[in-house]
Amino acid sequence: MRPITVYAIKEIFYTLQGEGFHTGRPAVFCRFAGCNLWSGRELDRADAQCTFCDTDFVGVDGVNGGKYPTDDGELPYMIASLWPHSETKNRLVVFTGGEPLLQLDEPLIQAMHALGFNCAVETNGTLEPPTGIDWITVSPKGSVPVRLSRANELKLVFPQADAQPDRFVDFEADHYFLQPMDGVRREQNTRDAVDYCMAHPKWRLSLQTHKVLGIS
Repeated sequence: MRPITVYAIKEIFYTLQGEGFHTGRPAVFCRFAGCNLWSGRELDRADAQCTFCDTDFVGVDGVNGGKYPTDDGELPYMIASLWPHSETKNRLVVFTGGEPLLQLDEPLIQAMHALGFNCAVETNGTLEPPTGIDWITVSPKGSVPVRLSRANELKLVFPQADAQPDRFVDFEADHYFLQPMDGVRREQNTRDAVDYCMAHPKWRLSLQTHKVLGIS
């Protein structure tokens, strides 16, 4: 019998996907709390394995956040309740974090499929995913080894001194994206990413359009 545990969820909300291949597509985002590369506390950032994350994944105090028991179906139905359309053809849930593969499991994926959802995940690639995920986005962080051997899309935040695009020349993906790193050098990073993509047409540019639009 499956142990009784809980999913620690930071927030769940309906929005448009702002990055990568599915940019502009409506989706319910389910953000898991916690990450294996950074505690989320600013005092730990300098010593973290990922030092540039701009996402709040600490705690369970966000919109629709909380601790959801894994054995009662509450989380799948909460996610489904936020999809505002009766049709089921284009339902999408994006599991993100933090690092969602610390918690995402096959029973949750199966439950979402039963409710008519395709399941996407955004991961740093350091953990093996459960079976059944429909779309995997890997976003490598620094020098941390990527355990996954392939993904639907590789979305590389650019530039990273320890994660240059040529490091992933043998990584198997259907799509390759460079996403300019946010922060004080965002404009320069964007110009550099544009130049790199133009010189290396294997790569496409991904912008954080949700920030441009001012949506979640």
